Amino acid sequence: MTCDGPKFAGLQLEGLELRQGDFRLSATLAIPAGARVALIGPSGAGKTTLLSAIAGFLPPSAGRILWAGTDIGALPPGERPLSILFQDQNLFPHLTVGQNLGLGIDPRLRLSAGDKVRIGGVLDKVGLAGMAARRPAELSGGQQSRVALARALLRGRPMLLLDEPFAALGPALKDEMLALVAGMAAEKGTTVLMVSHDPADARALCPETILVAEGRALPPQPTEALLNAPPPVLRAYLGQRHTER
Repeated sequence: MTCDGPKFAGLQLEGLELRQGDFRLSATLAIPAGARVALIGPSGAGKTTLLSAIAGFLPPSAGRILWAGTDIGALPPGERPLSILFQDQNLFPHLTVGQNLGLGIDPRLRLSAGDKVRIGGVLDKVGLAGMAARRPAELSGGQQSRVALARALLRGRPMLLLDEPFAALGPALKDEMLALVAGMAAEKGTTVLMVSHDPADARALCPETILVAEGRALPPQPTEALLNAPPPVLRAYLGQRHTER
């Protein structure tokens, strides 16, 4: 996939170099706006590290991170055009569901009547209508995942980074969450990058996949082609039973 000039509509990593002690990862690639792309590869290869750099939590040692042709490398995490979901969901236990969602609109929780209507609407969209007054401890794991996703939707950022936020869910519920992400991303034109250890998740959500291995994050390639005929490093990590349907 090639970059279409400085106004490329999407994410570009140009000569990106990440270093932490003996760890090294390089990436030069482009992801069009609205694409859904998985990051897959051996443990410790740098999948989460790459997301952290894009999100602004890890400064690169070289290279640039661009969105829509603009270098976002100097922006703090909160000002980057993205939301990120982690495995622990990052919900505040002392706040209600509505307040947790309100943080996606105003970190000071100075919410207008219109904001509260928006919160109710997004809760309805993710199947949690009427739960704004509950606290996270009163919710199931799947419901907490829905709250975290709803907060990301309220932020309205063009990129959504997923660091295995649904890994602890059972298979049926995880499939449901992936379908929900796919539908909402398609509706909003959101660019999705998802770290995954499960080929089934990549197949379910992401038509393209970035292989992260041996110090490199390779340009996106079709998910089915990669998983049906994985290179040796990926085959060794996944095992043959995971690469077959």
